[in-house]
Amino acid sequence: MFNDLVVQRINSAGTTVQTIAVPIAYGPKEKFLVRIKQDANLDQSVALQLPRMGFEMTGLTYDGTRRLSATTKNVAFNSSDLKKMKYQYVPVPYNIDMTLSIFVKNADDGAQIIEQIIPYFGPEWNNTINLIPEMGIKMDVPTILIGVAVDDTYEGDFIARRALVYTITFTMKGYFFGPVKRAGVIKRTQVDLNVVYAANTVID
Repeated sequence: MFNDLVVQRINSAGTTVQTIAVPIAYGPKEKFLVRIKQDANLDQSVALQLPRMGFEMTGLTYDGTRRLSATTKNVAFNSSDLKKMKYQYVPVPYNIDMTLSIFVKNADDGAQIIEQIIPYFGPEWNNTINLIPEMGIKMDVPTILIGVAVDDTYEGDFIARRALVYTITFTMKGYFFGPVKRAGVIKRTQVDLNVVYAANTVID
């Protein structure tokens, strides 16, 4: 969702002089802030380059409003062997809380990145995801934008490095699936019925 964001450097004449791709990686915000502020090994020739983004999963919450009957199954057949079928019980719905942290060194970079994200959320953005390719299960998974916070971490003297951090929180309406199982196809069933009459029943 956020792989192709860029920041443009524009001169006083309005001409774009540089286009910077914004990298993204998984990790907590505190980890990136430490790398921005210090060199743990004292051997790096350059500091962590900005702008960049980091994301992390912050929580899971069961969503009973989207729960289907636990006995319902999804079934799929293999065209090469119609005598066998694959099945899987319906998934368990969970809300997945995610946080996207955007690290920039000036407000203009941050504004450019934010303007490439929030217009797509109103407040949710639906993605069609191929969740279980083996079963051919594709679902629309909405991601809801909860809020945007801004934090200027500038502290210390004038030579200390500044990091302006935008934190965007999302909730993804996700699912967790169980294992795919295999079984034979039921082609015939037999039902035996017994007719029982009451003692006082009169039969003509």
